[in-house]
Amino acid sequence: MSSNPSNIDDLIRSHNPFAGHIVVRPPQIWAKSFPDVPSINAHASNAVLEAVAQVRQGQRQVVGITITAEKGLGKSQIISRIRHRLQAENGALFIYMSKYDNLNQIKYQFLQTVASSLRAFGSYQGVMQWQEVAAALINEVKKWNYTPQQYIRLFPSWLSKHSNKVVELLTDSVLQIKPHINNPYIVKAILWTLSSAHAIYATHWLSGLELTQTQAEAMVLPNPKREDREAEALSTIRQILDITSSYRVPVICFDELDVADADDNGFTAAQVVANLTKDLYNNLERGVLLMAMYPETWRDQVKHLPQAEAVIDRLVSEQRDRQPITLNYLNSDDILAIVFYWLKEFYEENQLNPPHPLYPFDENKLRDLGKGKPTIRAVLKWCAEHFIIPEPVIPPKGGKLPPRPPKHLVEPSFEAELANIEENIDVLSEENNDVIADALWSAFFALKNHTLENITISTIEEIQANSADKGYIHFKIVGKENQEIIKIGVAVLQQSGGRYQGAALKRLINYEKFDITRGCLVRSNKINSGAAGAKDCIKKLLKKGGEWVLLQSQDIKPLLAIRAVLDNCESYELSEEEILDFIRQKRLAIDNPLIREILSDPSGQEPENLLDEDMPVSIPQTVSDSVDNIELNI
Repeated sequence: MSSNPSNIDDLIRSHNPFAGHIVVRPPQIWAKSFPDVPSINAHASNAVLEAVAQVRQGQRQVVGITITAEKGLGKSQIISRIRHRLQAENGALFIYMSKYDNLNQIKYQFLQTVASSLRAFGSYQGVMQWQEVAAALINEVKKWNYTPQQYIRLFPSWLSKHSNKVVELLTDSVLQIKPHINNPYIVKAILWTLSSAHAIYATHWLSGLELTQTQAEAMVLPNPKREDREAEALSTIRQILDITSSYRVPVICFDELDVADADDNGFTAAQVVANLTKDLYNNLERGVLLMAMYPETWRDQVKHLPQAEAVIDRLVSEQRDRQPITLNYLNSDDILAIVFYWLKEFYEENQLNPPHPLYPFDENKLRDLGKGKPTIRAVLKWCAEHFIIPEPVIPPKGGKLPPRPPKHLVEPSFEAELANIEENIDVLSEENNDVIADALWSAFFALKNHTLENITISTIEEIQANSADKGYIHFKIVGKENQEIIKIGVAVLQQSGGRYQGAALKRLINYEKFDITRGCLVRSNKINSGAAGAKDCIKKLLKKGGEWVLLQSQDIKPLLAIRAVLDNCESYELSEEEILDFIRQKRLAIDNPLIREILSDPSGQEPENLLDEDMPVSIPQTVSDSVDNIELNI
């Protein structure tokens, strides 16, 4: 590693490892996280890991743990530490929920969270947690001991030889030894995850979402009914967790509960999730349940629930005093350790050897910082502000140093969120429908009173609709075009099921009912030819002067990133006006091709380059080059 002081100082001037990294985001829970100091608040992470060990060894059945801490004290970092320790040790399944978009359908949303979490890689390199469970099911049935990777490599040859009959017969074998499972389709879908060609559809179905008719028939899976999904979600969740817990201890974490949203009955997110956790505690075969929240959320919301005693008994079942585990503020030694680990990773990644491990910081100043017992967030913010090296007085090789343009206050946070978004391979998934719509809303909101594509935007409005019509059209853009009022209804529609597509498009072409003058469909995928109703609605939309705008990941990613900054502006200590100013200054909205296309004159044609996500599932024909040619006896 180089120790050239000039190289090190140039790096520090050009890159600040602390900037924009004061908030732990979900991708850091799952993938690479911030540098961790295991000794800080080890009592909290150890309590969870010990509970997992006790459940695994049969000493406990279900354990409930609640962690409380002030904002910025490190609740999400503790969860990230737990996730990465469990991943390294094997033997557990990790499920993480931090977003509560619809508290009135919390069970259905949690089902989607379970499916999404189990799509994440587990203890085997490149293998989903779903696939670990599928391999364990086959090993138990067949008395084999093969790895998930081996089954994944073998599945194409099995399907080529036996078609989908192999999954049918394996499912029947599982049900013979597990007669308590009353939904065989869950087992079948889990087994389908071992087929690379079918895994995306299987996890899609396991999350409670609809397949196209062709996909459903190819995999012999029934499509769920939209009207029954909340009622059936908890039953599906219980069965999934019962199946998975036979092989791995489910560790279910609920984070970011301190939001002001409430359901139709007036219960807050923390209260709704606390009741859900109680139901899970009562019905799980085994598992560990973890909640993280502010002390005031526990005191003012959870403890004021109806039948609060029964809820609290389950949320803090590990604690003899029936109180949550609290996190500690940092001392001087903690701060030195945090800065040491962050800088160690920073310099190693850039192959540089600093003059001392804390360079460019002064140890005494860091120790003084610890006397105030700050939060982790406060320490990282201080480091971001003080990670500087004075500019050289004499410019190199003579001449005049060009002035260094100051970074916008929002830029580090935006860059951090954009990096998180870049790691998300499912940016365009239908589970992100509302997230994508929110990002578009923010972009158009920043364009109020601006003229773009000959439309002067005056306001962005919600669609006024009854409960049966809500959620299909996300918002409308109101403005003037050639002195005429124009109202563009925008619907983000990534769903693959023909029934949902038809329902959404029927509303998008009903201009009079929803008070719009133009309908705009935002979608990345083709509509399957078998969805006749949806195809017919598309023709009507285009004939009525509406538009189908192609949704592409490169266009939506910066908008998703700045929306994430906006959603976390309090944690980033930024104002809404500062963020809107950044959007305008960096021209994130006004130069975005997706935003311009939504406002432009409709072409009357379906867009080109649509993805074929809805194409029929085919049985793979290539025989695997397996190292173990397992002959399946059926």
